[in-house]
Amino acid sequence: MSISNNDLQAVIRKSLKLDRADQVNESLVSQEKVFKLTTEFQSQSTKTAHIELYQRYIESFNRVSSELDTVNRLEVNSNSSQFRSLKQDETYNMNAVYLHELYFANISDIHSNIAMDSLAYMRLARDFGDFDKWQADFIACALSARCGWAVTYFNMYTQTYMNAFIDLHSLQVPVGCIPIVVIDVWQHAYYRDYLSDVKTFTYAMMKELNWNIIESRIKKTEKIASVMRAQ
Repeated sequence: MSISNNDLQAVIRKSLKLDRADQVNESLVSQEKVFKLTTEFQSQSTKTAHIELYQRYIESFNRVSSELDTVNRLEVNSNSSQFRSLKQDETYNMNAVYLHELYFANISDIHSNIAMDSLAYMRLARDFGDFDKWQADFIACALSARCGWAVTYFNMYTQTYMNAFIDLHSLQVPVGCIPIVVIDVWQHAYYRDYLSDVKTFTYAMMKELNWNIIESRIKKTEKIASVMRAQ
């Protein structure tokens, strides 16, 4: 039986005693997605712990989102206020949920293969000079992150694909960013299996990128880009 976002919001608000007439009622609700992590480059203990962490981010995001419905918006300042703290936590946990979902979906393809005539290959080769240069730049981003993420994204302003690293979940996030390829390089993603060797871990994840998922993301992005160019 499926449950709607409205139903989930009601349950969360009731559990947190937030059912008040003056609530803003703009809370968002994230629902857990199921991922098949078939890779042998990660141990089962790592996979299990990572999914559990993802679940905790969902719980935190939903709780913070509901609390924002009733937070005081009149007594606010940039030094310290409940509203400021909740908005900061909202971005942190929301990004954590979505980045994990993007990551889980685009890894663990044990039959990973990219065709040279695919849109993904052609776009990355075009914007980085060649496909190998994209890989080298992406790996450099992974090694540069301080507890964070390596991301290939489409830049809505330059209309090109670029690489970036995101520290934590919410630092150095590019404006106008549509994520295309995402790899988690927080220590929890690899320490059990690779200790501090993030480079070997990154190579392993890139060997099993799900290019069907990535191709689908690029096709959707191209449609968005065509609309933007028409404006």
